[in-house]
Amino acid sequence: MIDCEDEIFNRLAGVVRQHFPDIYVTGTYVRAPSRLPCVSIEEKNNAIWRNSRDSSEIENAVAVMYEVNAYSNLKNGKKKECKAIIAVVDREFTKLGFTRTMLNPLPNQADATIYRMTGRYQAIISKDANGDFVVHKR
Repeated sequence: MIDCEDEIFNRLAGVVRQHFPDIYVTGTYVRAPSRLPCVSIEEKNNAIWRNSRDSSEIENAVAVMYEVNAYSNLKNGKKKECKAIIAVVDREFTKLGFTRTMLNPLPNQADATIYRMTGRYQAIISKDANGDFVVHKR
């Protein structure tokens, strides 16, 4: 199985922490973050890309989808803070070759005083001879 989740998470988490030193970053969805601001970066799908199949190896590339949730509870500017967090994540995913397929504010069901913005990013990924991941243009 081609699994790049840790590499991608660590890269994104590092960049986000550079811009927001006090942010809580997690690799899983959180219904009610224990600390704010918060961003979750989670691989939601990893499926074999059928166009890459050959007779020697079934899994040469995978189609992945990541979901990002940014949370803020500022009294003034929580929407702006979420947009700023997502903008950092968006730039990094774009650098990696991912495509943003969705970006919406969503109600935070656990606590309506917390603003939440959700984005989804997709890419086709394989590994090169060194074991590094490669993002392919569709």
